[in-house]
Amino acid sequence: MNEESLQKEEETNSALEVAKQKTRDHARSLWQIISKHSNSYRFTEETKKRPATLETFTFKNKGVLTFLSVIPYLLAGLFILSFFWDFNGIYWEAFGYTLTFEGLLKILSVSGLIGFLTNWLAITMLFKPAQKRPLLGHGLIPAQKDRIAYRMAQAVSEDLINPEIIKQKINQSGIIGQYREQGTRYIKGIIDDPAFRSDLKRWVVQYVDEMIADPEIRGAIAEKIIIEIEESIEEKSFEKVALKAYSYIKGQEMQHIIEEALARVPTSVESGLNKMDNLLDQLPAKLDKHSEAIENIVTNLLHKLINQLDVHALVEDNLRGYDEQHISNIIKNATNEQLHYIQYLGAVLGMIGGLVIWEPILSSVFLGVVTLVILSLDNLLMRFQS
Repeated sequence: MNEESLQKEEETNSALEVAKQKTRDHARSLWQIISKHSNSYRFTEETKKRPATLETFTFKNKGVLTFLSVIPYLLAGLFILSFFWDFNGIYWEAFGYTLTFEGLLKILSVSGLIGFLTNWLAITMLFKPAQKRPLLGHGLIPAQKDRIAYRMAQAVSEDLINPEIIKQKINQSGIIGQYREQGTRYIKGIIDDPAFRSDLKRWVVQYVDEMIADPEIRGAIAEKIIIEIEESIEEKSFEKVALKAYSYIKGQEMQHIIEEALARVPTSVESGLNKMDNLLDQLPAKLDKHSEAIENIVTNLLHKLINQLDVHALVEDNLRGYDEQHISNIIKNATNEQLHYIQYLGAVLGMIGGLVIWEPILSSVFLGVVTLVILSLDNLLMRFQS
């Protein structure tokens, strides 16, 4: 390739780069036109009933929890009272059996407080200390942060939002079809606006005029067309002869012929702008006609995207990025009231244990009867519900 050819190729490439830059500028201008006329037409997502989230979730047995929360304070009060009065000298006789009540307050209060404090300590040790301490050690959840992150990511990726489940939900929901219909209405709302059509026609004329008016760009486009033609007929002798014959008859180089044709494009575009209205009018109908193909394309693209997502790595990396306290707060905030319920229930169970310590036989019989009554009522209510 000689120096002249190299220089010509560089000029062509430079002109094409200028054309690309102008095209990008006009593309931004077109987007501004669409944005301006789309302010009144937006997607409206249908409101659907959603399950309760962590922010809106409330503990169902609020009354029970409030009642149980009073028990530790009541037990502390009974423990203090037992130092001053504890059924001193009070007993009950029946059928030759003597039941002594003395010391009952201390037994019940101490047992209940031990049950409460044991559960409180166990739950506290799940979350604290957040940072490892020399003597106090490390909370179970903060210490196992990485393991918890891995297990949570595994559960999420395998059982909750794995690609197959996402695909199934997409197909079942028909969401692609809904958005396709909304998209068609959205497009129709824009293209039916006379102001938009006027701006669009003006943009087309400006773009074509600016691209073709530049001699360097027009020459570069013509040369690119010639190269494409020559490559397409490289092995077709008859077409080559016909092309040269046409150029000879016209008495011009093919480059000039194409440039002249390009120079007439703006006039042709302006005269044919009225046809754009017909094309825009037909666009919604054509979109509806090919709705199935459009939905299949979008669905396939979503499936490909989903298959490329590594949900496990995504969840695990995010969780590992949290500090120990944040991981603890996530779990604690989701189960806070249930954990309080367990703490207070420990006080009740401790009191029951205190009754067994105070009077093993009678307490065991009483607790057995109460347990049978509760189980029977529960089964009876279950039958009525079903």
